[in-house]
Amino acid sequence: MALDTRTAAAEVIGEVLAGKSLNQVLTPRLLKVAERDRGLLQQLCYGSLRQAPRLQALLEQLLDKPLRDKDRDVQGLLICGLYQLESTRIPDHAAVAATVGAVRGLKKNWAKNMTNAVLRRFLRERDKLEQGLDEAARANHPRWLFREISRQWPEAADQIMDANNLQPPMTLRVNRLQTTREAYLAMLASAGIAARAGALCEDAIYLEQPCDVTELPGFAEGHASVQDEAAQLAAVLLEAAPGERILDACSAPGGKTCHILELQPAIAELVAMDIDETRLLKVSENLGRLGLTATLLAADAGHLPMQLEPASFDRILVDAPCSATGVIRRHPDVKLLRREEDIRGFAAQQRRILDGLWPLLKAGGALLYATCSILEEENSAVLQQFLGDYPDAELVPFAGDWGQPTPYGRQLLPSPTGPDGLFYARLKKTF
Repeated sequence: MALDTRTAAAEVIGEVLAGKSLNQVLTPRLLKVAERDRGLLQQLCYGSLRQAPRLQALLEQLLDKPLRDKDRDVQGLLICGLYQLESTRIPDHAAVAATVGAVRGLKKNWAKNMTNAVLRRFLRERDKLEQGLDEAARANHPRWLFREISRQWPEAADQIMDANNLQPPMTLRVNRLQTTREAYLAMLASAGIAARAGALCEDAIYLEQPCDVTELPGFAEGHASVQDEAAQLAAVLLEAAPGERILDACSAPGGKTCHILELQPAIAELVAMDIDETRLLKVSENLGRLGLTATLLAADAGHLPMQLEPASFDRILVDAPCSATGVIRRHPDVKLLRREEDIRGFAAQQRRILDGLWPLLKAGGALLYATCSILEEENSAVLQQFLGDYPDAELVPFAGDWGQPTPYGRQLLPSPTGPDGLFYARLKKTF
């Protein structure tokens, strides 16, 4: 028997509240609900988590006392119920009834009357409850992140937070080895799929409405891939040349690896490395669909891999692990999972990776540093410290006026209808 959709949503949100990632817990629940309800389950989970800081603040006012840790699934159900009442077209009475009914699936009948009372009180006192929210809750961001975005990007803070609260656009990367952007736009139009060309990258296409990849013409044959336009910029800025040896150091799931090969098929070798051997399987799948070839290597970029020779690469791409504060709209669980103290840990990890990879770069070679963070501590601050410790490292400015200039690179900020928020910096090894 299929799992009730709202029960499944409550379990997913509850596990995220307990510290697990959305990707980790949503996939198995999708297999447990009826196939026709999978889209609704995704909407309920992603939508509830995008608005979680606000909905949690409302719950604090609606509950007489906080729920126990073991009842995070009930809290998840209440958050899901409030999301339906605030942000969906589901009639109020139907949303309340379905949410209360989902308590049965959680096997916590004591919560039935409470759930009904909380949701109905919200409907009666909505305006009064709204007045009790602070600025951060109204903006649907945790207080620490609201403060940092407002401090670091005062003129763009509203745009950033608005983008973080929206469903992201679906963006494609055209495989120029097989077709052109103009030709693929025509293929999409023939298939009845409305789309427009991106402004930042020559291979980028934005769909007016997201769709399943199976609906995209030529997708199985490798004509296009799904990749945000800001992420597409990595392969462009790397500027790989024929005959060069390239290292994509944190490569999974392989979007940037494949794009490098699409832009420059005449390189001598591309090594796609990742610390997670399982995630390299996804790189292999993407390479196979697109008919591309790379050398796959499971290794920790924070240590000089014994399989690789020093000074053996002409260019290195470091898409470093980070806070993901530039891609919150794609990973809304970041709002609940990330803590202010995590940022220092990410910065230390990023520096460790740069230290581990720098010996692999040839003299005269280039390293492209990228993060999907909008926070200075993970971006310019890491580069400033690294450049101070390595006399053979030189910052090379980018041409063009894209993004926002920073002291050590350029920052793209998330845009409601445009690219995600990524940071890029380029270093040259001078001797």
